[in-house]
Amino acid sequence: MLVKWIRLTVVDRRGFDRGQRKWAGLLGEPGFRGQGGGWSRGRPGVAHLVAFWESRALYDSFMARSHDRLAAAQVGTFKDIQVRLFEHEFDVKVGFRPSFGDADVLRLAHCQVHQDRVDHFMLMQEKVWNPAMAGSPGMLRGMLGRAPGEEFLVLSMWQSEAERGKYRPERVERLALRAQMTADVRAVAGDVVQLEPSWTV
Repeated sequence: MLVKWIRLTVVDRRGFDRGQRKWAGLLGEPGFRGQGGGWSRGRPGVAHLVAFWESRALYDSFMARSHDRLAAAQVGTFKDIQVRLFEHEFDVKVGFRPSFGDADVLRLAHCQVHQDRVDHFMLMQEKVWNPAMAGSPGMLRGMLGRAPGEEFLVLSMWQSEAERGKYRPERVERLALRAQMTADVRAVAGDVVQLEPSWTV
């Protein structure tokens, strides 16, 4: 499965929101599995979207055919767009599915990993982080995606911000030590996204 992550700064909130609803047109596209997103809880005006596709080939076909028509409704409503593509590596918890209806909050962690530490990083995701997140109340599901090279996206869906807040900083620090996070990761950038139900496709 291919994961597309979009981060952008919105300059016309109403126009962007209206345009976002036009993406319902994705529903008929071959290989499209789901899309959702919302507003950053920590950065005013920043929006995140994640879309899921069966394969890179089907995604590329959509980009060549229908993308620009759907995107036209949002021209001029945002700036500083960043788009990244990741291949699904494995689930966090079990049975990841790209549906957003039961989730309130999305957590994104974008990790740049040292080249010689990629295998260790992935092993620690599986053996240390996965069980800890899977055991957190309110954590619904998640996945690890990989871009070419040493770039990873850890995506998790939560029932609510209150539940995600129980995943305490001191616990995260303990896990990071156990996983040798500082040795593995060159840079990490994260965000917590308040999902906007009207953006779900």
